[in-house]
Amino acid sequence: MPTAIVAEDEPILRAQLEGKLRKLWPQLEIVASVGDGAAALEALEDRPADLMFLDIQMPEMTGVEVARHVAGRAHVVFVTAYDHYAIQAFETGAVDYILKPATDERLKVTIERLKAKLAAPSPPADLGAVLAKLNEQLQGGKPRLQWIKATIGQNLRLIPVADVLFFQSDEKYTRVVLADGEALIKTPIRELLDGLDPEVFWQIHRSTLVNVSAIAGVTRDFRGQAHVRIKGKDDNLVVSRIYSHLFKQM
Repeated sequence: MPTAIVAEDEPILRAQLEGKLRKLWPQLEIVASVGDGAAALEALEDRPADLMFLDIQMPEMTGVEVARHVAGRAHVVFVTAYDHYAIQAFETGAVDYILKPATDERLKVTIERLKAKLAAPSPPADLGAVLAKLNEQLQGGKPRLQWIKATIGQNLRLIPVADVLFFQSDEKYTRVVLADGEALIKTPIRELLDGLDPEVFWQIHRSTLVNVSAIAGVTRDFRGQAHVRIKGKDDNLVVSRIYSHLFKQM
């Protein structure tokens, strides 16, 4: 029996989609129904699923960010109200999409596509190129962050993003940790995520972004909790369970 996770932050729309799926695909088992992106990843860790229906705009993590972390573990279907870019991005066939509000006719097409993919012996497609294109459209073509303005003592310093080892939330501020010290900024982690290259900075915790090139190694404690070691630093950064798949080969 195929299994699915549904992630949609609007309860009414989520219930409508689940109702239609149960009517049109009674063999499909919905193993989790959640309202944000982080909960969707947690659900996938608790109960691996064949399919994920992801709203694009969700709190905590967007559907695109969730799909990036899924990394081929499930077939992804995006649920979106933004048809002006959805069709262009998804007609590649790598992923499917449903425009809100979902109609029975369109959902039937999606279900047939998903059944065909589940019947094939190949794993879920690598969505890297499609997700990069979609994320660029979501960003509206905004350029990546190149510099961080930070106050150190009484001085304002322009810090090249490439020099940052990691960012970490610290109460009202965000720590910007460098090889030669650190600074505090008021920009929250969520805003930094929107401007940083996800291939360079990985989110490993709700409060932590780490420069991949700064990772010295990964250790695990007696409970199996992963900790990232940073080159030249004593910091051991905790990896949340929903991001632990990033280091499964380490």
